[in-house]
Amino acid sequence: MVIFSVLYPAKAGAKFDEAYYHATHIPLVKDAFGDALKGVQVIKGLSAPDGGPAPFVLIVHLTFDSPEAMAGALGGARAAEVMGDVANFTDIVPVALVGAPV
Repeated sequence: MVIFSVLYPAKAGAKFDEAYYHATHIPLVKDAFGDALKGVQVIKGLSAPDGGPAPFVLIVHLTFDSPEAMAGALGGARAAEVMGDVANFTDIVPVALVGAPV
């Protein structure tokens, strides 16, 4: 299993349309990545551990069976469509991470 995580850092004055993200972007991701995508977990930042502001607005974890499945989806025919949609809900430059459960 491999997890592709996308983290949207909290920035003063940044735009993030959470309703659009859930209603439009996540369904687009699911449709575009198809059967290669095994799971989606969206986490909304509520606060830092000390109660301060959350360091991230939102984090999403996309689960794939293998690095090859992930690479196929992220490099697939509709990957540009998914990436192009980001500007419709945020002006935050996301941070991406590839990881695996240990």
